[in-house]
Amino acid sequence: MRIILIGYMGAGKTTVGRALAKALLLPFYDLDWYIASRHHKNAEVLFPEIGEEAFRRIEHSLLHEVAEFDDVVLSCGGGTPCFFDNMDYINRQGVSIYLRASVDVLCQHLKMARVQRPLLAGKTDEEVRRYITAHLQEREPFYLKAHHTVDISLLDTHRRIDQTIQQIIHLIDNPPSKA
Repeated sequence: MRIILIGYMGAGKTTVGRALAKALLLPFYDLDWYIASRHHKNAEVLFPEIGEEAFRRIEHSLLHEVAEFDDVVLSCGGGTPCFFDNMDYINRQGVSIYLRASVDVLCQHLKMARVQRPLLAGKTDEEVRRYITAHLQEREPFYLKAHHTVDISLLDTHRRIDQTIQQIIHLIDNPPSKA
């Protein structure tokens, strides 16, 4: 079993992925962390250092590596599905789940995260909102190719995270019937 989580930055892919892996007793991999462990630099350093094109090639290559692991929950970077044939590959490798959130929820999650995101650095709240709105519009056609979409609300309590995990497990255990 491979469960692959996709969605925009701040959607909760790492938080949900960790909790889902724990609930299913599976190992958890975060693709950005996997890249950082292989290149000894996190994405926030590597991306501006080598540029987007080189970063996306590395990301593509390591996606193909980690998505071959058996019985895992994998959280992808927000841009991963949007380059090369990554989304089609993700769908062939496992059950893909798009963690869908509104712009308001994404803005709130990114404020709560307290982690500096290079793409948002130095932007006012309104500039962040405009950036996310435009960027999400570009990326969502890729995200919507996922096998399942889970609309998330703020993941601000353990109860809300647990509800999301139960919803995902239900989707995986009860795939739609083919007519």
